[in-house]
Amino acid sequence: MTKIFLATAGYAIIVFPLALGWHVGLFKPMYEEFGYFVGEPNVPVGLLTIIIQGFALALIYPHFHTGSSGLTRAFQFSGLAGLFYWTSHVLALVAKQNVPNASNFIFLETGYLAIQFGLFALLLGIIYREAE
Repeated sequence: MTKIFLATAGYAIIVFPLALGWHVGLFKPMYEEFGYFVGEPNVPVGLLTIIIQGFALALIYPHFHTGSSGLTRAFQFSGLAGLFYWTSHVLALVAKQNVPNASNFIFLETGYLAIQFGLFALLLGIIYREAE
């Protein structure tokens, strides 16, 4: 249970500041142009969402077996989770609404998610290194 808590907390510690800094800081004007925000972002709900995502991923990871171990397994899991998230978050938004400059949105969000899930893979590799 400790590793699940660490993975959940670590995910939140990685993703929350990254999401704020990326979407509401560095690239806020671009995301407003994309129509990503309607009004101001709800930061507490965003944090809760990230905690729930982290908890779900932390629960699934111990059951993910590919024959690999260590960082390889962590990157395989995180890559698969990131791909799922990318399709349901990035491509779905472009499919549901007219996103101005959709190719730039896809490029920017792909970079963001690569960082997010790459850092999460490193975290999982560290948390589970002695268990494998």
